[in-house]
Amino acid sequence: MESTIKDIAFRAKAASRKMAVASTEKKNLILHSIADKLLLHKDKIQNENQKDIEYAKSKGLSAAMIDRLRISDGTIQSMIKGLNEIAELPDPVGQITKEWRRPNGLEVSKMRIPLGVIAMIYESRPNVTIDAAALCLKAGNCAILRGGSEAFNSNIVLANIIQEALKDNEISQDAAQVIPIQDREAVKHLLKQEEFIDLVIPRGGEALIRFVVQNSTIPVLKHYKGVCHAYVDKVADIDLALKVCFNSKVHRPGVCNAMETLLVHKDIAPKFLPAMAQKFADAGVEIRGCKMTLDLIKNISQTIKVVEAQEADWHAEYLDLILAIKVVNSMTEAIEHIATYGSDHTDVIITTDMDRADRFIRTVSSSMVAVNASTRFNDGGELGLGAEIGISTSKLHAFGPMGLEELTSTKFVVKGSGQVRI
Repeated sequence: MESTIKDIAFRAKAASRKMAVASTEKKNLILHSIADKLLLHKDKIQNENQKDIEYAKSKGLSAAMIDRLRISDGTIQSMIKGLNEIAELPDPVGQITKEWRRPNGLEVSKMRIPLGVIAMIYESRPNVTIDAAALCLKAGNCAILRGGSEAFNSNIVLANIIQEALKDNEISQDAAQVIPIQDREAVKHLLKQEEFIDLVIPRGGEALIRFVVQNSTIPVLKHYKGVCHAYVDKVADIDLALKVCFNSKVHRPGVCNAMETLLVHKDIAPKFLPAMAQKFADAGVEIRGCKMTLDLIKNISQTIKVVEAQEADWHAEYLDLILAIKVVNSMTEAIEHIATYGSDHTDVIITTDMDRADRFIRTVSSSMVAVNASTRFNDGGELGLGAEIGISTSKLHAFGPMGLEELTSTKFVVKGSGQVRI
């Protein structure tokens, strides 16, 4: 197993030197070719996917997990659409980000370059195999992909399609490889290949990400969880706050950019919270509230699910229709709460005072800080990146959604005319 993993990493590193100088046209041809082959081999893909679904059912996986595994006609169309969209994005490789001239005549610039070899470790959704490979390849990188064992057959057939497209376009098939081993020990071996792999990106639950971080000798871009907050300021527009907070929690509660804690200034809480709690009650949201929250909403509905918040609730990423609510005495207290319990993922303020909004923006350290907008916008597509490979809450070297640009680095380029250092 160890020798197999090392060989995969070695071959990826060798292929990365040629992938780094592949033309934009060549990379786009590969992406369009993968898209065409997904449609051509749709039946084969879905037959292999059905093996994974039957296995998942036999192991008693939840209906939600099985739904994530399924490659429907819509999933294939979505993968095709994503590939074509990535092909249309500007190629970051070779871009000059900054340039200047030194007093001695040296012309200095910074040029975008691929990272090299990226290992992606992920769970459940087999469409990530296509998305991750496409983004890595467009940014001039080679990809080593390791999906969950529950999607093994699906990932292998998708890998074969990617490699067929690479071969057809005269690019080494080693530029995108799927680890063909289900045993979790394979991941441990992969995480020790720092000689050949430049970056690891884990995508999945907190347990997976912590496992990767604890076992990797390679730099890891990660986010453990999304404990996202919305703070309703004392001078918020209540109607706007109702709309934004409802969307932040209810639109898709099972994703990392859903709101998990609502903070409300004490001056606006008596007017805002009863109406907000009623909307949440109608949507089936269970509330874990501080004592003041409970006092303000206890009489609004017989159907509302309310319990008193415990310390663990402020740390919680529920990924469900459950919300922690706290009334705070000031914006300073709200910011301190976020600093104590947040995960540097996404936090928003709802206010009509732009000076207070600016203070919130400068003080809260999350990867996306928004004013009067839903937490749900922390997404590569929504922010105009076209696509993303994940969201990083690490500040080195990417912070927030990781698109093509975040899959590159920069190098210094110096042009002279015979200058020597004195």
